[in-house]
Amino acid sequence: MLAVKSKLIYTGRPEPPISNAYLCFNEETGKIVSISRKRPKCEVVAEGEVVTPAFIDAHSHIGMRRSGEPPAEEETNEKMDSVISLADALDSIYMDDKSFKESIEQGVLYSCVLPGSGNIIGGKAVVIRNYSKSTRDAFIGYAGIKAALGYNPRSTTGWKGTRPFTRMGALTLLRRALLKARNEMVLVERGKKEYEEVEPDISALFPVLRGEIKLRVHAHKIDDILALFRIKEEFGLDVTIEHGCDLHSEAAFAVIKEEKVPLIYGPIDAFPYKVELKHESWRNIEKLLRVKPFFGLMSDHPVVLQRNLFLQMRFFRRFGASKEECISILTLRNAKILGIDNVLGTLDIDKWASFVLWSGDPFSLESYPLLVYAEGKRVHEES
Repeated sequence: MLAVKSKLIYTGRPEPPISNAYLCFNEETGKIVSISRKRPKCEVVAEGEVVTPAFIDAHSHIGMRRSGEPPAEEETNEKMDSVISLADALDSIYMDDKSFKESIEQGVLYSCVLPGSGNIIGGKAVVIRNYSKSTRDAFIGYAGIKAALGYNPRSTTGWKGTRPFTRMGALTLLRRALLKARNEMVLVERGKKEYEEVEPDISALFPVLRGEIKLRVHAHKIDDILALFRIKEEFGLDVTIEHGCDLHSEAAFAVIKEEKVPLIYGPIDAFPYKVELKHESWRNIEKLLRVKPFFGLMSDHPVVLQRNLFLQMRFFRRFGASKEECISILTLRNAKILGIDNVLGTLDIDKWASFVLWSGDPFSLESYPLLVYAEGKRVHEES
């Protein structure tokens, strides 16, 4: 077993950090053994100012749109049709993307990678380890199927397949796919049709209709979010809202809180390049924090570089969020939304020993990660 000692250890829960304590972990099992103020009977490999859990990016396209490659080679969106439920983001990830190394150096060790928002249904979202050498080793699990509303799917009329020109057209295509899937599922359940007879892109939606996996829906404006809620009620879906950057009133956030739908908010530091983002502002975070729907945070890499994920926390601090609350957003909350809080999100016994040892207060511009551990293995050391 090994240990690190720190003046402060943030557990990932929204509670004050533990002072002057040792984090003990088993490098063979990759799991945390204890957090104690008493010196453990094992090697203390390092001492530092602050320990935090590894950060988790709840929505990105890292490895699909890659650093140093021309736009023609990016693989975020598949243009062959507007409904491609079978598509799998893992199939378009290259682990040699330089951005992974830069993320690891800043303590971002886990990503949820999704297809882009050009398609009505874009395919599977996947949770990966940023520090793995291959997609086989990187794979942790799937985290829903991506869908999109608003301007983005409307902007793809030059792509192949049936494409929407209006928001009602986009909703029509989404509803059509869900209705077809529901009808086919009923026929299969009643024994009137064999599962193998169902179109694969349609049968792939059966788990969504059963509420077994989430529909992860790109939407910025409250109008599109309300349309999503209608779809959610009509089909009994488990959904998340991805982005929500145009939300600019407490009333809008209150609607989301009332519906009890998770919001993966952001990206905060991106340029508002389209009309549906005309109300986008970092000042909307003040309203988000006043209402407090259940939310996590994204980089949407490469829209905002994943290595800068933690820097978005400066706005949350400005509007009154505590340091422990800010850290919890990027750890426990994101882990809960992605369904991986059984192994990540907090520094608890038997969870993965994935953590960052900082040179100082991570909220200070002078501070940086000294050591980064992933499942008990050192993956970065600042020279």
